[in-house]
Amino acid sequence: MPGYADPGFDTLALHAGAAPDPSTGARAVPIHLTTSFVFESSEHAASLFNLERAGHVYSRISNPTNAVLEQRISALEGGIGAISVASGQAALHLSVATLMGAGSHIVASTALYGGSQNLLHYTMRRFGIDTTFVQPSDIDGWRAAVRPNTKLFFGETVGNPGLDVLDIPVVSQIAHEAGVPLLVDSTLTSPWLMKPLELGADLVYHSATKFLSGHGTVIGGLVVDGGSFDWAKAYADSGKFAELAAPYDGFHNMNFSEESTVGAFLLRARREGLRDFGACMSPHSAWLILQGIETLSLRMERHMQNTARVVEFLAAQPMVARVGHPLLESHPSHALAQKLLPKGAGSVFSFDLKGTRKQGQAFVETLKVFSHLANVGDCRSLVIHPASTTHFRMDDEALAKGGITQGTIRLSIGLEDSADLIDDLKRALKTAEKAGA
Repeated sequence: MPGYADPGFDTLALHAGAAPDPSTGARAVPIHLTTSFVFESSEHAASLFNLERAGHVYSRISNPTNAVLEQRISALEGGIGAISVASGQAALHLSVATLMGAGSHIVASTALYGGSQNLLHYTMRRFGIDTTFVQPSDIDGWRAAVRPNTKLFFGETVGNPGLDVLDIPVVSQIAHEAGVPLLVDSTLTSPWLMKPLELGADLVYHSATKFLSGHGTVIGGLVVDGGSFDWAKAYADSGKFAELAAPYDGFHNMNFSEESTVGAFLLRARREGLRDFGACMSPHSAWLILQGIETLSLRMERHMQNTARVVEFLAAQPMVARVGHPLLESHPSHALAQKLLPKGAGSVFSFDLKGTRKQGQAFVETLKVFSHLANVGDCRSLVIHPASTTHFRMDDEALAKGGITQGTIRLSIGLEDSADLIDDLKRALKTAEKAGA
């Protein structure tokens, strides 16, 4: 970035990818609400279509506002580039669809966001892409799950909502021994808490809907390429990743690895994925996410402070059977979190009330500061009772297999005064206790 020899995180969060607008002098990033861009000449048009010159043609493929966001998240994650898409789910789909087709296989963590689990377990299987799920801490299980047709390892930095920490250095080593990349969902941690690329991951994605935007106002996704995986070598060694290292009929017989030795994944994901799947991000959404990123470090610090106080409070309550946060020594990922996440393991976690579904409902309905809704990563504190909402069709046995009890509560700790959050929880605990009498 011009003007900075070695910029820190906060500087990058405010400046990476942007400069004052050259035509107007505007300091804030302009919102380029246009579908398309005028060519200077026929020669200029041809050079853009042939990737001989940098520039924008159509906003489904690229847009100046989106480009700032892509450069910013890439700088914060330490990647070589990024692609913005319509949602976190679109980011996962784009990553999978760029790397594989029918007959391919994925090894994935069991500790995944429900939407990711469903996409891999049900939807992608309709298209011939199979997934083997492994407990994130089962290192031997990761190694044993590899098949000749395996093309991707996938996990989350911390699982939602159990906060199982993925041992990225170890899992990435197993993936690389198998000749495949590791894709990591870093939504719940953000680059402020962890940079998976520095720990061995090859690709990172975010639901920018959550902590990156931080205000519950916009849907978006981002995929970042670390540029570390050698697609051409993998193709030469095993025949895998012809998608990136062999001529592609769908784009003028381009060999993406030859066109860009480090950015082949991004090149194909943009030129095929955004073109054909169409899940592009609106420039206005990109602008809103940029506003959130500018205050990311300040918000994350407060999220962690408030979470520590709430976890300490809940762990001391007689009505609480379990608090599932790695801050506590009782959590299975406590030691790993201290090693990989020294600034905190996130502000989204679950705890179990000692009680019935009715008591869980009473707890949630008593809360006033916490908002009862299906989201996480907001500046406001959020709550949901899975047994009566997202998982209400499941019986006790099915809930138990998913690590959920009738009294399980998921919290997303926001930026309010921690004393007010604790007072709100105190009132709700008393109400839940009375509901069981």
